[in-house]
Amino acid sequence: MIKEKMLEEFQELYGSTEGARAYFAPGRVNLIGEHTDYNGGHVFPCALTMGTYGIAKKRADKKLRFYSMNFEKKGVMESSLDDLTPSKNGVWIDYPKGVMWAFQGRGMMLPCGLDILIYGNIPNGSGLSSSASLEVLTGLILKDMFDFQVSMVEVAQIGQYSENNFNGCNCGIMDQFASAMGKADHAIFLDTNTLNYEYAPVVLKDEKIVITNSKVKHSLVDSAYNDRRNDSEGALRALQKVTDIQTLGDLTEAEFEQYKDAITDAVQQKRAKHAVCENQRTIRAVEVLRKGDIETFGTLMNQSHISLRDDYEVSCVEVDFLVETAWELPGVLGSRITGGGFGGCTVSIVKNDKVEVFIQQLGDAYRERYGLEAEFYMADVGEGAHVLADWICEK
Repeated sequence: MIKEKMLEEFQELYGSTEGARAYFAPGRVNLIGEHTDYNGGHVFPCALTMGTYGIAKKRADKKLRFYSMNFEKKGVMESSLDDLTPSKNGVWIDYPKGVMWAFQGRGMMLPCGLDILIYGNIPNGSGLSSSASLEVLTGLILKDMFDFQVSMVEVAQIGQYSENNFNGCNCGIMDQFASAMGKADHAIFLDTNTLNYEYAPVVLKDEKIVITNSKVKHSLVDSAYNDRRNDSEGALRALQKVTDIQTLGDLTEAEFEQYKDAITDAVQQKRAKHAVCENQRTIRAVEVLRKGDIETFGTLMNQSHISLRDDYEVSCVEVDFLVETAWELPGVLGSRITGGGFGGCTVSIVKNDKVEVFIQQLGDAYRERYGLEAEFYMADVGEGAHVLADWICEK
């Protein structure tokens, strides 16, 4: 259905699919390890089967034309390789333009413009990383269309760089890395300090991963996300006066307790406590998951939410309600906020035979309290970004 609709739309907008190529880059859900990726810690995300689809074709000039089926009212939006600068009003095409800008900044000059059609089935503002998905998709388009010799890890790094420096959000590497490097039925245990990673099977025999969308939208650029990073960096500078560390992820919990009084700012101390403890929680969580101990994994998820709520303060009342209500429902092993915060989604591990009850009771309670309709998705763990070679057969 998506394939036929997109090909039809591309043909109508741009005249022909001849020479076009199709691509997909997934969103992600992070099972545990939140706000550790820019603090030198570990994360544990997995790619989803929902994400961003794109069809692209080279042009004979330097013009860039973008169309999103998600923002049809905006029509075809135009730019040029001669004008790769952020828009004053922050429109969605700034994400692909930023990636193009970053590629050219690395000496990979685009020889011609592109016609691009986009469709995403990640709910906007849900915290499942629609922006990183679009960045990785664009990077894959450029790598494939122009035969740029970059790895998919480098595509992820370029996506992060462009979001930091073109779009103004000081995000870490996790979202782009998960979208670029995902593997079906596996999560990625990533050391964000070294970019060493390994895949860990997500084997849930009697449970499902359920994502709950609060429908409370956030924008990381406009939110306190950058403030949290600044707080963490301030705490790190204070700690570096008394101990030889490069990142907050270098500390164990015991070492943090030993040195924490060097952080005289109370807020910065709370932020550092979360970064240190969340990193150690993530390491333990992967260990217990490998042993098949889903119950302990769920407990660590719960602890993660409490830390994000109280120490890092990136939750909100609606999301707290979803998580805390989920904790009381039958068959729920763990639940926490996922993503950058300030709204978005929760991720829960729920026994198979309790999933329907979970969705019904949590949805009813949320509607009654806030008058909002939560959306629920089963998290199918999918592949990372890839070319959809079977979509277009024309030469």
